[in-house]
Amino acid sequence: MTASTYPVWGWGRSPSDEPTAADLAALAPLVTDLLGVGPAEPLQVEPLPDLPADRVTAKLPDGLRDRASVEPIDRARHAIGRSFRDVVRAVSGRFDAVPDAVLRPADETEIAQLLDWCGDQRVAVIPYGGGTSVVGGVEPKVGAGWSATISLDLEAITGVAEVDPLSRAARVRGGTSGPALENALRDHGLTARFYPQSFERSTVGGWLATRAAGHFATGPTHIDDLVESIRAVTPNGLWESRRLPGSGAGPSPDRMLLGSEGSLGVITEAWLRLQPRPTRRWSATFASTEFGSALAAVRAIGQSGVMPATCRLIDAGEAAMTGTLATGEAVVVAGVESWAAPVETDAEVLTEACRDHGLRLVEGGAAREVAGAGDSWRSAFLRAPYLRDQLVLLGMVVETFETATTWDRLESLISGVKEVTGAALQRICGGGNVTCRLTHLYPDGAAPYFTVIAPGRAGGQLAQWDEVKIAASEAVLAHGGTITHHHAVGRDHRPWYDKQRPNPFAAALRAAKSELDPAGVLNPGILIQTASSG
Repeated sequence: MTASTYPVWGWGRSPSDEPTAADLAALAPLVTDLLGVGPAEPLQVEPLPDLPADRVTAKLPDGLRDRASVEPIDRARHAIGRSFRDVVRAVSGRFDAVPDAVLRPADETEIAQLLDWCGDQRVAVIPYGGGTSVVGGVEPKVGAGWSATISLDLEAITGVAEVDPLSRAARVRGGTSGPALENALRDHGLTARFYPQSFERSTVGGWLATRAAGHFATGPTHIDDLVESIRAVTPNGLWESRRLPGSGAGPSPDRMLLGSEGSLGVITEAWLRLQPRPTRRWSATFASTEFGSALAAVRAIGQSGVMPATCRLIDAGEAAMTGTLATGEAVVVAGVESWAAPVETDAEVLTEACRDHGLRLVEGGAAREVAGAGDSWRSAFLRAPYLRDQLVLLGMVVETFETATTWDRLESLISGVKEVTGAALQRICGGGNVTCRLTHLYPDGAAPYFTVIAPGRAGGQLAQWDEVKIAASEAVLAHGGTITHHHAVGRDHRPWYDKQRPNPFAAALRAAKSELDPAGVLNPGILIQTASSG
């Protein structure tokens, strides 16, 4: 019997999470209702192909050889992230680049030894994290000039090493997953309060390397906000910043590592700021027939001084698709939480801002017009990666992209990007939907998050998405947005990142890369191209 490849491409950890034929049959009519056209013939999950021969393990120093895995399923899993392109390729048995080995070091000494050896041997090293990249960040596609590639997995360097309850901080190892972090902090009555959608799989080191954001709409929601100090192993030595609540001593060493995507060093440890676990919560759901009115309401909230935990503005299409509200209206799902102060005052500010802009309360307080609307949204958010796997198997083109811009450009960006992307879907896929929600609020702007679902063409889904992605990305930059708000750059966003960043900064980053990683072994081609990185 052929072994399942679900551990390679699926979001879930358990074999019971693998979509069944019955799951796909139940979903197909819903797709037809959504798009007005039935899904394509379901993709057949291909067995794992024969992988290229391992070129590196026999050459590794004795101590490191014991840490290496060349199991085909392990190598294949570390060859991809979790983007639409990754899942389609893996399901189809197509692996464009595969690491020669997966290496799991036990400590920093072994990481340093590996980096030294790889520099001498021209072996590229791809820090893996939890493997949840949706932008090609962990794919070992490094170009010519390398003798081999190694995927560096820190799952053996995990756990909360130390808790400082007085300062409310913890020293956390880089391979620690989200659930492991929170489980360790629970006995202390503390939380990192950092819950990206990838929470169950992603790691602390990955959050830092990609400048990840959690799902909270405001306040300390970016990983940047949680960092006291970072420790990393670079090919040029150990990097450790001083643990401080703040410092004005020159450019921040932590800032250089945040978002470096494994190109400057391997993040092994960090001190993270914590807070007590919330004890008070309030939530409500509002609706508006006009998206612009709802947008004005969330802007008022973002500029009110209140820091809601949740303030999602969901357009009518996405509200209907997720089962949040089927009335054809835009929805604002709002929530406040606290560990000490009452939440009623903040709740009143949010409620008044929505009412002042003509929104009506449909759930929360005494309102029960649509019971469970907020819960439906939260459930859809958590289930989205699992549902995406099923839609891929149904032959659909299904992907997301996100950005951020200032309030003065936000409405035109949303309408412009939806128009361009929708036209591309019509031209390339013959139809499809593009929906939008706001995920994060700032006093000066917000982060729109777009979802694309369209009928795929048998064998052509990757080419279809690539063409749509180019159109959408060009539209994002043309309307003043960033190519990524929290999904990182990776290989997929490099063309637009190159346009977005200032040229002098690119030169400075290139110089930093050359100094810290002279042989260019760390994730070659991520963020910057250097002579040594191929």
